[in-house]
Amino acid sequence: MMMKTTKPGIAAGVLLAGALCFSARGARAQNLASEPSGAVKVSIPDVVLKDQDGKSVRFYTDLVKGRVVAINFIFTSCTTICPPLGATFAGIQKLNPGRAGRDFSLISISVDPTNDTPERLKSWAARFGAGPGWTLVTGSNEEVTRLLSALRAGTSRPQDHTPLVLIGNDATGVWTRAYGLSAPEKLVEVIDGMIPAPPAAATAAPEAQKYFSDVVLIDQDGREVRFYSDLLKGRKVIISSFFTTCTTVCPVLNRSLARIQEALGDRVGRDVSILSISVDPEHDTPPRLKAYAESFAAKPGWRFLTGKKENVDWALYKLGQYVEAKEEHSTVFIVGDESTGVWKKVLALADNDEVLRVIRTVIDGEGK
Repeated sequence: MMMKTTKPGIAAGVLLAGALCFSARGARAQNLASEPSGAVKVSIPDVVLKDQDGKSVRFYTDLVKGRVVAINFIFTSCTTICPPLGATFAGIQKLNPGRAGRDFSLISISVDPTNDTPERLKSWAARFGAGPGWTLVTGSNEEVTRLLSALRAGTSRPQDHTPLVLIGNDATGVWTRAYGLSAPEKLVEVIDGMIPAPPAAATAAPEAQKYFSDVVLIDQDGREVRFYSDLLKGRKVIISSFFTTCTTVCPVLNRSLARIQEALGDRVGRDVSILSISVDPEHDTPPRLKAYAESFAAKPGWRFLTGKKENVDWALYKLGQYVEAKEEHSTVFIVGDESTGVWKKVLALADNDEVLRVIRTVIDGEGK
């Protein structure tokens, strides 16, 4: 599984209309959504541009090749959507100190290359505290137009451009479009969804146990369980995060899990487990979880988990679902088969049939 240095999770955010998968063995991601649902095919020309420091860069070779990137489109004299776009990228950097330039890169392309010199871009970037890993580029009209056309972001006038963010993983060929004025946290979820897990944890039980740890959690019946040995080892799991006092997305997520439980029948509790982990363990005691579980007709095999906050935080962290504020919890289901090392992520708010289809590719051994 992918581990973050700053703890917000590796979830595919609500802007990613579809599903992403990641394999703990193959470290390979693919988009499971159909083309109309937000996924895009991208062919990136290796045009020569200049960055904000005046350095010549080949756009594909130097900035994109083999990387996870988020690309937005701005111009420095814009007074409407461009400042918020800049603030959003600044927010992404703030949420992920040290990760920009290492785990992913941010790129801003000027749609007004005639006026946007490297010096102007550098000044504009300074307004937002742009740090390493955030590159702004301009160049000749011909080269920039060619690039914008390839990225489907060309406009006849700079002021007509849209607040689009193109997010992708060049190594896997997975790309999607997102709304650039969304909260930085949501775009981080989409970016993290592009980052495959390293080929580690699930390939050997001792290593998996070392990674996930056997931190102790407590289920809705008050039973102590070890995170790896009792919940993950050799098992097929569907994992979500929630909290019982949530009145927005959590009921939707759990109704979806209830439908999945019904669809899988007696497999839940036999060879498939559903694990719902509270992001509010201080409030969500076992009795509260038990009552909540009953409200969704949870059967044996669907476990609602809480425990000491530090233990729950660590388990969520290892799954890439830790959040500082409970309201920011992930809206992604993590689906895995620890015995085969296949793990996938699917947007929980997607069509239930599509969610179930992705789940079956893992639990039926089709997703290796």
